[in-house]
Amino acid sequence: MYKVYGRVRSRAARVLWLLEEMGVPYEHVDVGPHDPQVLALNGSGKVPVLVDGDHVITDSSAIMTYLADKHGDFTYAAGTVERAKQDALFHTILDEIDAVLWVAARHGFILPEDKRVPAIVDSTKWEFERNLARLEERLEGPFLQGGKMTIADILLTHCLNWAHGAGFPVTSRKIKDYAKEMRARPAFQRMGALMPA
Repeated sequence: MYKVYGRVRSRAARVLWLLEEMGVPYEHVDVGPHDPQVLALNGSGKVPVLVDGDHVITDSSAIMTYLADKHGDFTYAAGTVERAKQDALFHTILDEIDAVLWVAARHGFILPEDKRVPAIVDSTKWEFERNLARLEERLEGPFLQGGKMTIADILLTHCLNWAHGAGFPVTSRKIKDYAKEMRARPAFQRMGALMPA
């Protein structure tokens, strides 16, 4: 059985949601970054961490790709044009949405106070909105690639939720409707129920 380390209010949510969508049994260890249990598995102390037997896999994107490929679900087959398009979307979201949110978070509360540049947050909000508008053009509907949900959809929805919580603007009705539909999925609801009260 898989074991996933990380809080739901972190990138671990991506992995937990994917496992819920796939209906694969797993154990959830609700711990934050730098918890001793996490540090024993990942020297950086970052979550999520996936344990699969004797193997430890770190980084949410690597874990999602591993699970999707291993189970042949929520992905297109390697070597297909559809997979290349999926990978392009996935990496675009990481580069242009996730990374922008991460820079804002680091300068908002993560870095030591004397290393923060608070003014950068306005710039990241502008960049986020511009990048999201470009991504909207690629949204085929109902999922990013049309009729099949992939790990790119989980990644984007997680980032949209993160953006909402961080006060980033999502003005596109198309993106808002997409996110609402994704959050209504039963597997998303089950993942959300893992949060402590």
